[in-house]
Amino acid sequence: MSFFSSLAAFFWQATNSLNTSSDSLYLWTALAVGILGLIAALVFARSVLASDTGTADMQRISDAIRQGAEAFMRRQYGTIAMIAVALAIILYLGYRLSPFTAPFANKVVISFLIGATCSALAGQTGMWVSIRSNIRTASAARTSLGKALQIALRGGAVTGLIVVALSLLGVGVLFLAFGGLSHPQRTPFELVGFGFGASLVALFAQLGGGIYTKAADVGADLVGKVEAGIPEDDPRNPAVIADLVGDNVGDCAGRGADIFESTAAENVGAMILGAALYPVFGIKGILFPLIVQAINLVASVVGVSIVHSKEDEDPMHALNRGYYVTSLLALVGFAAAVYYMLQGRWWLLGSGICGIITSFLFVRITEYYTETRFRPVRSIALASTTGPATNIISGLAVGMETPAVPVVVIGCALLLSYYFGVRGLADVTTISNYSKGIYGTAIATMGMLSSAAYILAMDTFGPITDNAGGIIEMSNQPHDIREKTDKLDAAGNTTKALTKGYAIGSASLAAFLLFSAYLEAIHDIVSQRMAAAGEVLPASWSFSNVNLASVPVFVGALLGAMLTYLFSSMAIKAVGRAAQTVIQDVHQQFKENPGIMEGTSQPDYGRCVHIVTGAALKEMVLPGVLAVAMPLAVGVIFRHFSSTFNLKELADSPTIHGVPINLSGAEAVAALLMVGTISGILLAMLMNNGGGAWDNAKKYIETGAYGGKRSEAHKAAVVGDTVGDPFKDTAGPSLHVLIKLLATVTLVLAPLFV
Repeated sequence: MSFFSSLAAFFWQATNSLNTSSDSLYLWTALAVGILGLIAALVFARSVLASDTGTADMQRISDAIRQGAEAFMRRQYGTIAMIAVALAIILYLGYRLSPFTAPFANKVVISFLIGATCSALAGQTGMWVSIRSNIRTASAARTSLGKALQIALRGGAVTGLIVVALSLLGVGVLFLAFGGLSHPQRTPFELVGFGFGASLVALFAQLGGGIYTKAADVGADLVGKVEAGIPEDDPRNPAVIADLVGDNVGDCAGRGADIFESTAAENVGAMILGAALYPVFGIKGILFPLIVQAINLVASVVGVSIVHSKEDEDPMHALNRGYYVTSLLALVGFAAAVYYMLQGRWWLLGSGICGIITSFLFVRITEYYTETRFRPVRSIALASTTGPATNIISGLAVGMETPAVPVVVIGCALLLSYYFGVRGLADVTTISNYSKGIYGTAIATMGMLSSAAYILAMDTFGPITDNAGGIIEMSNQPHDIREKTDKLDAAGNTTKALTKGYAIGSASLAAFLLFSAYLEAIHDIVSQRMAAAGEVLPASWSFSNVNLASVPVFVGALLGAMLTYLFSSMAIKAVGRAAQTVIQDVHQQFKENPGIMEGTSQPDYGRCVHIVTGAALKEMVLPGVLAVAMPLAVGVIFRHFSSTFNLKELADSPTIHGVPINLSGAEAVAALLMVGTISGILLAMLMNNGGGAWDNAKKYIETGAYGGKRSEAHKAAVVGDTVGDPFKDTAGPSLHVLIKLLATVTLVLAPLFV
């Protein structure tokens, strides 16, 4: 207790020394909770690492997984660092070219590098614990299913807490360092680089990890299950360690970077919109997102701490209890924050509830489409009885069906939260209804992300338990222990699917929030330029209408939709090419060493890990560069060639000395962002849920349905799962990040488009 008292005293004294209003206490409170979140992660990590590490055989397998994952992460983040530095230089030069943006160049680049560093640090530290939790989960399963579940979840909670805490601390410290307490309305616009840095790292982490994990998985399955007829995680398969490594670098590090980006981008975007409402709430409206993230940390720590399971209980029941407790505490904290910071405007709490309900519904909708007990998965399993072709037809049909209900949910959430925002600020006459409604949608996004740390803990639980099952299988432990890890693995497969649904739902709301922030940023840039010219921007003007009647704007919209398909194609083909290298190596090892299949000699696992690492890192660069370059090219090209298309005649632009301000590039990029987001959301839902349904159709047959393992239906289901793997673990999750990256890129580069 003395430590926490000293910590509180330090922040209180620091607040007083700043000689600012009492409202600054909210910032210091958020920063204090961020530090406490890191301490809680350390406590969970210590409790996990203190657990038993099993037999020598189990440790040998775990060490191979750990070494492979760490080697990949070193090479991957080394590549990302080079790309980030190059982009930082380009960003700095781009801002320096204009006298309007030159004063912000240093801060934007600094925030970009800090955002990228925090994202990388969150992924690295979280995975450091997760790849050490697998062996401890496997060892605990020898004596207690409940203990194994606790270790796996707490190992995952380290990732969740570090991701949210570093996001909160990164934005909060930069806000303080950039003079946010003195200039709160201006500072949020200087933080956009933080979201861009987080998005950049997230894209490459998710894309590179996704290519790695699915190339190894596809290669291991096709050669092992289909050709050689050996079980999953069989130690005779040279690709099995690479497959287990992939679970970590794809699902742990990749998803951690994804959620980090969501929370970081949501914080910055909501703070920008809060700055527009400064006359109403003051600095409290700007700091509100940080307090919500602090509540997220506290609620998630409690939720993780209470999870325990009986030996005969379905692990999902225990995990769901923790989720419900976390959501309830987040709701109570959200209500308190609305009361103290937003003047008790309960309609705005309604917006937050919309986000929380949306989160719950997305999890349940995803469960329906990917769980073995429901119609979609069972229909694919039934279709497998007539061969791979009907399996693929049925799987694609299910995938195309999946966006329907989620789109209705997103639409209702946006409409209701917008309405609640307008109602909540109905007495304010100095702010437009549009700004009121958009702030309502921002609060809905905060609500959806208010349980992000616990959701990420559930997601990381998946690869930890998957690895634990592999360790038990490869070390030849008794069958009853494998049954325990199979229960945990089944729950882990469910949590991984559910969190993908959550991620795309949060990406949808966050993308709309960031789109609104982009429009607000353009409005602010135009206002500044008119002020510099000695003129005043008309109060009635807002950059909220994008004219699709303009041919270049329509072309920008088409390019946005095209980008999501081209990006997905590149990601899926990358998996195919990388998988071919894995298959060739496995075939070569079988040919060179016949003793592998006889069980008299060991495969060279390291060679396969090295091959797939190089292939994944090579393949991730081009799609990532395309995602960054496309909005920049569209904005700059249409800005400079607008006169050819007479865009100024169509645009309702403010004028400086009678000359309309050129908003052509900004409009074209807005169209690219808007339509690219819509297309990306739909395509990501198809891939995530369709791929998850294919995967679980295979697992349903493996339980004994339609002939069970090694039946013709099972072989067909393995083929379908192979098609679905790059959908659900590479292209689909990468599209979540692409959507938000497009938004943060346009937000950061907005000054270059006007």
